[in-house]
Amino acid sequence: MTQAHDTFPTRSTLPPMPPQIAGLPVHRGYPVPWFVAWFDGVPDFRVVDAEKVARAVRQKRCMVCGGKLGREFAFPLGPMCAINRVSAEPPSHVECVDWSARACPFLIRPGMIRRKGGEPEGHREAAGQGIERNPGVALVWVTTTYQPEDVGNGYLYFAGNPLRVLAYREGRRATDAEVTEAIASGFPQLYEAARSEGQGALNELRRMLGNAAVVLRLNSRALELACMQRVLA
Repeated sequence: MTQAHDTFPTRSTLPPMPPQIAGLPVHRGYPVPWFVAWFDGVPDFRVVDAEKVARAVRQKRCMVCGGKLGREFAFPLGPMCAINRVSAEPPSHVECVDWSARACPFLIRPGMIRRKGGEPEGHREAAGQGIERNPGVALVWVTTTYQPEDVGNGYLYFAGNPLRVLAYREGRRATDAEVTEAIASGFPQLYEAARSEGQGALNELRRMLGNAAVVLRLNSRALELACMQRVLA
């Protein structure tokens, strides 16, 4: 699809861009990630280009800039995904995900809601069962391994053990309290899903929550207490 020329300059409020992001086309002051679908020369930031996703997986390309990946992979995860380590999209460069976590309007504005309606024909929701909310905290999960899995309505990507995890809120590093609250606020949905499967699933969820606390360097007891308070509220 031919891309229309954008007369808007890149917004001066954005953090310094890695060279590969600085080379992307610009729309309304924002670099357009490589994965975004274009319609009649205009990008729709809400829509992922399925063909590019396939190329990213097949050719090991970054979803943000389209360049070839190296040894390290980064996933942009919501805080809940620190528990199950699942991403609805394949990995990207560490520096691309880190910049996105500090610059993407949806990620840096906790009160922002994704605009619904008017999606182009053929639009498809992301694979799996996502939690429709803005958690206010974005994670940059850096690893050297991941595993794709066909879940029927597409692929999910299970991130391997992390080399490091960075947490951001409103474009800055998030505090432990902010990360804890972001996880706890969405935990009831995971809890109800596990409860419907029985005690074994609840025990596994508790184990995974403990592992998430270790990875994120949080107080595991405080995290579990905050989560259960939300469940019981």
